[in-house]
Amino acid sequence: MIRKLTAAALFTVLARTSVALAQGTVPAGLEVPAGHTPFLTTRAEGTQNYVCVLAPKGFGWQFHGPQATLVDDTTTQVATHFLSPNPIESGAARATWQHSTDTSRVWAAAIASSTDAAFVAPGAIPWLLLKVVGRQAGPAAGASLSATLFIQRVNTAGGQAPPTGCSTAEDIGRKALVPYATDYVFYK
Repeated sequence: MIRKLTAAALFTVLARTSVALAQGTVPAGLEVPAGHTPFLTTRAEGTQNYVCVLAPKGFGWQFHGPQATLVDDTTTQVATHFLSPNPIESGAARATWQHSTDTSRVWAAAIASSTDAAFVAPGAIPWLLLKVVGRQAGPAAGASLSATLFIQRVNTAGGQAPPTGCSTAEDIGRKALVPYATDYVFYK
């Protein structure tokens, strides 16, 4: 119960926090190449999903993908975010964003990451710069996300693998769905 209240309180605070990024300040290495402009900024809330596995030095949490809902500044759902096979890369599992109205999709791969404490909150997953590596129009030629070339994940809160719960053979296969929130900025 306390854990649920903490997550709810975190998301309430985050929902009231405006996007600190409008082509603004990001850690070194996460800048989008010159000539690209943001066309969609969203707030995402969901989970970073982990599974307990046998690791080289015992047991450990392995990232298994995100699941999040993205909303615009009016809190209208814009897209969902999840892990799925990218048909352009012979089914390689990639971070995926699917538009909620026209079902256009983009797949992206992280090309830079930052845990710089001047930007990234304690206990938060890293900020990322992702490059689109696949795209697909919706069934009715929907193209809301098709122009995307880069995505920034910024203003993260939560989402890190739990510090406990994966330490014995009995824990193998256990899942942890860790609440997180972030801003995704889409560039064309």
